[in-house]
Amino acid sequence: MKLRSIREAEVRNKRVIVRVDFNVPLDAEGNVADDFRIRAALPTIEYLVENGAKIILISHLGRPKGKRDKKYSLVGVAKRLAELLHKEILFAPDVVGEEVELAVNGLRSGDILLCENVRFHEEEEKNDAEFAKKIASLGEVFVNDAFSASHRAHATVEAITKFLPSYAGFLMEKEVNYLSMLTENPQRPYYLVLGGAKVSDKVALLQNLLPKVDGMVIGGAMVFTFWKAQGKETGKSIVEDDLAGFAKDLLEQAASQNKEIILAKDFVVADENREHTEIKNINDFGATDIGYDIGPESIKDFKNALVKARTVFWNGPLGLFEDPKFAEGTKQIGAFLADFPGSVVVGGGDTANAVREMGLFDKFAHVSTGGGASLEFLEGKLLPGIAPLVVEG
Repeated sequence: MKLRSIREAEVRNKRVIVRVDFNVPLDAEGNVADDFRIRAALPTIEYLVENGAKIILISHLGRPKGKRDKKYSLVGVAKRLAELLHKEILFAPDVVGEEVELAVNGLRSGDILLCENVRFHEEEEKNDAEFAKKIASLGEVFVNDAFSASHRAHATVEAITKFLPSYAGFLMEKEVNYLSMLTENPQRPYYLVLGGAKVSDKVALLQNLLPKVDGMVIGGAMVFTFWKAQGKETGKSIVEDDLAGFAKDLLEQAASQNKEIILAKDFVVADENREHTEIKNINDFGATDIGYDIGPESIKDFKNALVKARTVFWNGPLGLFEDPKFAEGTKQIGAFLADFPGSVVVGGGDTANAVREMGLFDKFAHVSTGGGASLEFLEGKLLPGIAPLVVEG
């Protein structure tokens, strides 16, 4: 997939609207608690500064439901961005109206203006064309660098592209290049590492990628739906009974296509209070047992399978990672993949958070900024924020 790149745009002395995703966690004082997504957008912003653009940044933060709410203000983000760039960041209290127009008219080449949370307007999530047109009137060029928001057809993601020449930023290009590699030309053998709580989050992903991969290892709570489908006792572990048929079919399809699927088979087990833990094989589960992490035998099996791989996509922690008692599986497989000789692409969301907590962030070929967006891309969907940027032919 080839995108129209920011490199092709004439930006000097132009007003360039950049859709970024600065939807980051804030602390009680409104300061940025995790600047991963802000840092990811810096190459595009720095390029525009160096090439003399007048930069207008637009982002959402949280779910203010179309109403102004100071706890979702981007003021703290502006402060952190200024620290990272060692540069003054101008701030507009809105994305439309006289104040933002005055601020834009005062911009000089290399200036950066961050507008207040676009989701303070309900028109944003409605993909309202008139709202998008008003915002577009502030600029002369549009750059989408918000891959992680591009699975949403929102006004500043999709509708705005109808009113301005539109290009992909460097982060958008990087995301699309790595994720396209996973679906089009991975180095083989190619394996998936899947965790997280729900099979339902990954049905379309599994359907699309099964023909493309050589194997997969499955942990997290989602593995219990696969075991339940085979008639095993899973205690009180999370099971999606309505997807047991899908899980059974997937295992049968994998076997018929000669794909290796390894299910976690032993677990760190506790009751609902999570106080006393023990290691149990799936064959030994009692009616009240809950599996919270993969066990040592599963860790060994996963490593033995993955050592063959040359490309890996990892999505989902392999246990209840936020509790140290149930973090070992994710830590062990994370550390193993960090020393991996091939390409490892890490899905966003909880997996990216786990990688950051382990201090392994820079050890992987790519860590996606988008959890939902990366999954939808790998499901084979053309995301609404990406479609307008694709070069035909």
